Amino acid sequence: MKLNKKHIISWALFDFANSSYSAVIASVVFPVYYVNAIVGNESGIGDLWWGRAISISMAIVALSSPFLGGIADYSGIRKRLLFVYTLISVSAIAGLSILEKGMVFEGFMLIILANIGMEGGLVFYNSFLPRIAPKEYHGRVSAWGFGIGYAGSILALLAALPLIKSGKFELTWLMVAAFFFIFSMPAFIFLPSNIKSGFSMFKAGIKGFTQTIKTLKEIWGKRNPRRFLLAYLIYEDGVNTVIVFSSIFAATTLGFANEELIALYLIVQASALIGAFVMAKPSDAWGHKKVVMLALIMWTLVAVTAFFVHTKTQFWLLASFAGLWLGTVQSATRALYTRFIPKGKEAEYFGAYSLVGKSSAIAGPLVFGYISTAFGSQRPAILSLVAFFLIGLVILKSVKEE
Repeated sequence: MKLNKKHIISWALFDFANSSYSAVIASVVFPVYYVNAIVGNESGIGDLWWGRAISISMAIVALSSPFLGGIADYSGIRKRLLFVYTLISVSAIAGLSILEKGMVFEGFMLIILANIGMEGGLVFYNSFLPRIAPKEYHGRVSAWGFGIGYAGSILALLAALPLIKSGKFELTWLMVAAFFFIFSMPAFIFLPSNIKSGFSMFKAGIKGFTQTIKTLKEIWGKRNPRRFLLAYLIYEDGVNTVIVFSSIFAATTLGFANEELIALYLIVQASALIGAFVMAKPSDAWGHKKVVMLALIMWTLVAVTAFFVHTKTQFWLLASFAGLWLGTVQSATRALYTRFIPKGKEAEYFGAYSLVGKSSAIAGPLVFGYISTAFGSQRPAILSLVAFFLIGLVILKSVKEE
């Protein structure tokens, strides 16, 4: 298989496109807007609604991903479904522009639809990689997509900044919808056409589900992979909750302005990249398990320290430090998991890994939202995340690196 420039560029541009959603809608600007301007977060009720939206949407994605994976692999309509899921997300993002104060349920439903469209679409997007690049190029092409996606998030945030400063939030959401749709168009035009298959969409989904259950049963019968995935499910839920609520905490508890939140996001992303690269060599030398455990200890310290942070300067420093361990825990965790994969079963095992990853954004946001509401403060909610890191750490300690 030769590399096709049109395929590679159009595939990477989809990452560029959807990063606008990840940055502006899911991470930095809209969470704060929804929690404070639409719901009102005086007693933590905004945190509860946002936590519910993220948890419900990710639960739906996690439960449906085995079926979607089967459809992507066996039905021959992955390109059409990539378009459908993208259209769902883009339409929901555009719909955010109608929100006004008090439209809590409408915003709740729209963000659930937007997240399902985004995360569900990624199942089909990722499945194109083996179709457009030979195996020896998978790492490079994947990295190109990641790098271009990072550029997309920066550009989208910079485009959003003047709109936010002038208070035109409805235009910000429309801008993101347009950004997402326009830059995803090359994927719908130039990615390889669907290969006809003898499977109907329903039969393909059932086949994917059956294969996932079979792989999970196989993993469950092996002590180390089973304990690793259980640890990963728990500690990654803590990490994902920090990502989901960090901007809300900075704005609500510490008074960060929107432009400060954007700068904070960019700094954390940069420090995460640095952390991944700096700890890559120690991860190979010391063992991936030790590096993941070190990262979890650091995440525990971050959560405890956040409870006591009272100034913006303190949070800037803490967020930069946390970013280093964000990149480390993500890269070292994936590297550690490869030690448990039998030769020739990489696709099956990484499918299970992806399913667990999608499931690890369900409990944490709910716990954060309920505790924030119960105490009327986000500080106890941040402290509750320590449990996710420590429980994951204890389970991981019992795993033998193979």
